[in-house]
Amino acid sequence: MTAMISKIEVFCIGMPLVGTFTSGGVSKNVTKCVVVRITAADGAIGISSIDPASTAKSPHTGPELALAIRDRIAPALIGKDPGNVNRIVEIASRLTPSQPGAVVGVELACIELVCRRAGIALHDYVGGAVLDRVLFNGWVGELPPDEAVAEALRWKAAGFKSMKIKVGNNVARDSARVIAVRDAVGKDIQLRMDANMQCSVDQALALCKAVKSCDMQLFEQPVHKDDLAGLARIRREGGIPVMADESISDHQSLIRVIKADCADYVKFGIKQAGGLLAAARMLATAEAAGLPVVLGHGFGLDLSTTAEIMLAATSHNVVPGLECVGPLKVVDTVATTRLDISGGSIGLPSGPGLGIDLDEKKLVQYGVPMAH
Repeated sequence: MTAMISKIEVFCIGMPLVGTFTSGGVSKNVTKCVVVRITAADGAIGISSIDPASTAKSPHTGPELALAIRDRIAPALIGKDPGNVNRIVEIASRLTPSQPGAVVGVELACIELVCRRAGIALHDYVGGAVLDRVLFNGWVGELPPDEAVAEALRWKAAGFKSMKIKVGNNVARDSARVIAVRDAVGKDIQLRMDANMQCSVDQALALCKAVKSCDMQLFEQPVHKDDLAGLARIRREGGIPVMADESISDHQSLIRVIKADCADYVKFGIKQAGGLLAAARMLATAEAAGLPVVLGHGFGLDLSTTAEIMLAATSHNVVPGLECVGPLKVVDTVATTRLDISGGSIGLPSGPGLGIDLDEKKLVQYGVPMAH
């Protein structure tokens, strides 16, 4: 008989960032994440982390998700089989219908437990890896051209082969930044632009025209997530491939983007997709639709980052240049080892599970109160 869940621990973590980061007009210097540890009656454990976006609003913030897992989901899962992940997700989803991030935390921890118990890596659980090494994507903020160039050259010197440049809704400033970076890094670096929904359609088209000579790989989410017609127009008229990011929130939204024929690429992470199994299904759907996937999310601890690395390694349809670069933005880890992606690539981690153990002292050191 399978040993059932005997304990679920939830930790709300406030991890300081290496600086102040601004995305979509929101700035922060701490990322509030959730770490989950599930223990079965046979002593097997599974761990996970979930990392709300910098723009997360109630009830999707880290402290609120931690509270939802501790008070609502955890009591219902004691005595349940951690190996029956479909049932675990069904129960958790019913208890927190408005907080899918909480479901992701327990799903991933249960899968990690199963993998540890079986002595296999997380990528083996979802079919096995087809890549032995993955590449990461650097980023350049909404900076004046000279500062943007300095940032871009640091990424290139470190070994990164691709990077995204943040843009807003000022065509002159944005195009000057992009052109300066392209001139500085040369032709061998893949460049992406990311507007985080800040442009109008006309502004986006004007920016596409202004950087036409820069050989951009893609233009990420120029307009509001619900403006699929606007995305489609930019895709038709802009001359730069378009990537949907904020427009993708689950499997259904991926289908809407496919039907609208408004993107050349799509982007999502495990939490954005609704869990590891949901993300794997969405990878398959995107591949069937002929849409390459940029995988990852910007802020994250080593646990969620490693999970996305392992998932990415299972598909050739995942674009080189993962965006799960959270460990580069935080000052420390809650694990006993530190994930090093500072050279722009990493060999495939081997597990079992995520191949990571939690550091009890760090969990206390960076712990912050849950919501009330």
